[in-house]
Formats: sequence, structure tokens, C-alpha cells
Amino acid sequence: MPLAAGLAAPENDEANQPGKAPYLLPGAPSFDLTISQFREKFNQDSAPLALSEFRAITSSQDKDAITRAATKINENLYASSALERGTLKIKSMQITWLPIQGPEQKAAKAKALEYMAAVMRVFAPFSKAQSQKKVTTLLTAAKNKRYYQQTEGAIRYVVADNGEKGLTFAIEPIKLALSESLEGNNK
Repeated sequence: MPLAAGLAAPENDEANQPGKAPYLLPGAPSFDLTISQFREKFNQDSAPLALSEFRAITSSQDKDAITRAATKINENLYASSALERGTLKIKSMQITWLPIQGPEQKAAKAKALEYMAAVMRVFAPFSKAQSQKKVTTLLTAAKNKRYYQQTEGAIRYVVADNGEKGLTFAIEPIKLALSESLEGNNK
């Protein structure tokens, strides 16, 4: 099952060679939502779209930092997640679309965009139309880039485009910190 296990963030918003994924770094934040809670909320709020139960995936490369889990949506669409070890709280939620050629391509891509927008709505207060527009805007900004990220408030949106190998959309929490000038005013 293809996963976006290598999603990673460089220092800037765009890069061709991403480094280590932020959710793998020590102290990386997680959403206050377990994978089971996410799935329940997604299925309730996004009907008729649905996610089956996530299954743990064994990975020796980062087994001490996270637990990986995934579920197959259809033959060319998968949901996967990086989970905080022990609590199973979400560090990164990902939808991966494996492009197909032929007459079904347009419908398959539309379905992938529906799932990406629905995942976004679980974590951010968007309407259906707003989330669809936001996903389209992110994918347009990421076009012809292997890796793209955009931060909005306490959320990072990531798009990893591996061409024919697939496109992954991810949503991750980030730590917010007060700037030193603001901290000084609070003393």
C-alpha cells in the first residue's frame, strides 16, 4: 500500500528535496484527536464519503517515533496517518491518490479532491465549498513541484507530488510560539 511516509518539510514553503518530516521530530505536536475519533467524525460529517477502519503498518524506519496506520478507500485512493506512539493521536493525516489513465481519470481525481476537502473539514472550520476551494488552491500552488507546504494558523497543509507514483495531501498540526518581543511584554 503506497503511503506518503516520506512527507517532510524543509525550512521554506517550497522545495524539491524535502528533509525529515516535521512530525518525526522530537516534541512534534499532535492534534487532540485519536485516529478512531477522526474516523468517526469523518464518517458522520462527510457522508456518503466513508473511511474503513485504519490498520497499523509496520515500519522499522521510524517505529520509535510514531505508529503508522492506513486504510484503502478504493483502488487508487488511500488514507494514511502518522500517530503519536501510545496515545494514537494524529500527527499527520494524509490522502494519497494514485493517478489512473483513461476515461475514469477525471472522476477518480474528483473523488480524491472530495476526500482531501473532507479531511480538511475535520481539522479546520471550513464549509464544503470553502474546503474544496482551499484544496484546489493548494494543489494549483503545488503544481509542478515535488513538495509544497503552506501554514495557516496552527495547521500545515502539505502536498507531495510524485507524478505517476501519486499525489499526497496532508494536514498536520504545528506549534505556535510567541515571538520574543511579545514574550517580553508579558513579563
